[in-house]
Amino acid sequence: MLLAFLPVAATLYAQQDTTEKNLDEVLVYSNKFAEKKKNFAQKIDVITARAIARYNGQNTGDLLINTGNVFVQKSQQGGSSPVLRGFEASRVLLVVDGIRMNNAIYRGGHLQNVITVDQNMLDQVEVLYGPASTIYGSDALGGVLHFRTKAPKLSSDGNLFSTGSVFSRYSTVNEEKSFHADLSLGGQKFAWLQSYTYSDFGDMKMGKTYPDKYPDFGRRSTYIETVNGIDQIVQNSDDRIQRFSGYSQWDITQKLLLKSSDKVSHLLNLQYSNSSNVPRYDRLQDVKNFGGSTGTALRYAKWYYGPQTRLMGAYELSIGKTGLFDDVKLNLNYQDIKESRVTREYKRYDRLDSRREHVKVAGAVLDGHKKWGSNDLNIGMDAQWNDVRSVADRTNLNTGAVTKLDTRYPDGKNRMLYIGLYSQHLVKFKGNDKWILNDGIRFQLVHLHSTIVDNSFFNFPFNDITQNPFAITWNVGTVYTPSPKLRFNANLSSGFRAPNVDDVARIFESSTASGRLIIPNPEIKPEYTYNLDLGVTQQIEDKLHVEFGVFYTLFRNAITPAPSQFMGQSTILYNGTQVAVYANRNVNKAFAYGFNGRLKIDLSKSASWDNTVTYTYGRFKKDDGTKKPLDHVPPVFGKSSLTFSGKSLGFEMYVIYNGWKKIADYNPDGEDNGQYATADGMPSWFTANWRASYKFNKVLTLQAGIENLFDRNYRYFASGFSAPGLNCLVALRANW
Repeated sequence: MLLAFLPVAATLYAQQDTTEKNLDEVLVYSNKFAEKKKNFAQKIDVITARAIARYNGQNTGDLLINTGNVFVQKSQQGGSSPVLRGFEASRVLLVVDGIRMNNAIYRGGHLQNVITVDQNMLDQVEVLYGPASTIYGSDALGGVLHFRTKAPKLSSDGNLFSTGSVFSRYSTVNEEKSFHADLSLGGQKFAWLQSYTYSDFGDMKMGKTYPDKYPDFGRRSTYIETVNGIDQIVQNSDDRIQRFSGYSQWDITQKLLLKSSDKVSHLLNLQYSNSSNVPRYDRLQDVKNFGGSTGTALRYAKWYYGPQTRLMGAYELSIGKTGLFDDVKLNLNYQDIKESRVTREYKRYDRLDSRREHVKVAGAVLDGHKKWGSNDLNIGMDAQWNDVRSVADRTNLNTGAVTKLDTRYPDGKNRMLYIGLYSQHLVKFKGNDKWILNDGIRFQLVHLHSTIVDNSFFNFPFNDITQNPFAITWNVGTVYTPSPKLRFNANLSSGFRAPNVDDVARIFESSTASGRLIIPNPEIKPEYTYNLDLGVTQQIEDKLHVEFGVFYTLFRNAITPAPSQFMGQSTILYNGTQVAVYANRNVNKAFAYGFNGRLKIDLSKSASWDNTVTYTYGRFKKDDGTKKPLDHVPPVFGKSSLTFSGKSLGFEMYVIYNGWKKIADYNPDGEDNGQYATADGMPSWFTANWRASYKFNKVLTLQAGIENLFDRNYRYFASGFSAPGLNCLVALRANW
């Protein structure tokens, strides 16, 4: 497959390197303060601002896919759920500008919250693989995605300093129209940054080259359309167009920087993201037997997320060398998140159901950095308060009557408090700078309290849920660099995740073919991971760059849905459908292991061939010794690209690929969504892609690309939404 592209190597590319610089140059901030990447025992990938602009994706999920190192699941076009080493959603911590995004209702299934981070305003993305709870606390079981947004820039000479960018992009596969503009103005003491992004995405069209054995895979042959208030099942005029998958989104960022002295600066960081309604495309494919003359038909006439709103305000105080510490940072932040789900079954005009969640999050982070001799010490404390309000109602469209409905979470108080104290230490041994030691420890306390006010819907045997877990997490690792071009790393670390409101108290109807209702379980316990990482990186004669790493993770008290009973019954009637009763439970043991590799060959000063591959295997171990697949584990995946860069013109030809995910490797009780795969699982696939850029001058650049050249029809594992078919895109960028 890859050899097919070798003859065109001399004509390919896009600007020389994208994801990382020399190991001595890359600075990362995942340890709270700037540190060289080469000094960390934990595996970290860095996506630079240059790479982000070059990838030119439609949202932050597509940005991660383009790296070839991060797997992303999609349930709808307005969704992207990153997976790190077989961990996903609430088990992967999202951080923006040092502030945790994960909140009390981050679920264990698939999340779309990552797309509320505007990729066009990112200065750098740091991907930490493996547990990172020592620094970040709960939820960092599989890793951390740390998004660092652009900062306003001060003037160095007393004159007004201006930087900014503008771009517009169009894609054919979904008639995407995106526009972005940002501007930074700075004096010697004060700087201001403002950014706007708007994107409109139409219905996505899937590829036409189907796997031979599955010629109808994913086709959207019919859909429900409501005309004059009457539901009708309509034949799709083009069954490759995924009707009701389009949406729009807008993002605004504003930052104000005041440097009050040489040692003290103040930063105000305001971010806002909102969207239109986002159709839940996978659920719009579900079918149900309605009986009578209707028989089996598409189940939902409506299923969409209401506008996804994320508002964040943060104040950061930075103080240079003073007293005991060389650097001190204080961050006070507030987030306001609104989510909703609106559903209506086919011809059920009396049941338009709306469930709405409003999450308020207040946080404080205090970090200090001290350097003495060969030691670097970071210590800090953080706290975060979550308040969740959950409401629901049902509207009769015929009469306009509105009645109460069971809420997704308890309808009373839902509160969580996270408090942590950590220390992270790095030692560069005197007299032997080839060895570096990393070690750290964290003490974490979590408090959860939920109350049910109206228990009449289910009559649960409890009205109050309280948990107070405490955890100690740690990491210890070493880096050995026998020469500037050879590096070994080994790292042991532990991770911790306290059950949140979604784990403990959620009421949720699963989309599995058989139908399942997840009910609350106040007795579940925290999850833990224990991980070993081994890796080697070598540069050979400035021509060959090789990376290889292996990991093994023990997963304890893993939370997963399991058969349960409600009032002595294993099935109940819910929303007019007989469903099996499930509840989240702690599975005794699970494990995952795998490897990642990278081979980069510099063919010349302007041409290179870069390849990545990732493999993960995971299993639950039952008490009786039997095993079943760990859910969220992707198939083998990776990327191969040939690049060539000229002074003004650049090209790249690249392949993104996924291996088979056999149905026997799907978890039948989790979130692998086997109903949206073929009878044999998810077929392997690859896409061939091309992109180019031409720089007219220092300011103006034209970008163009063709994605999925062979118009392959495919889906990502666990996704109920087919990936884009043949896509032509063009973007015009101005930077100054």
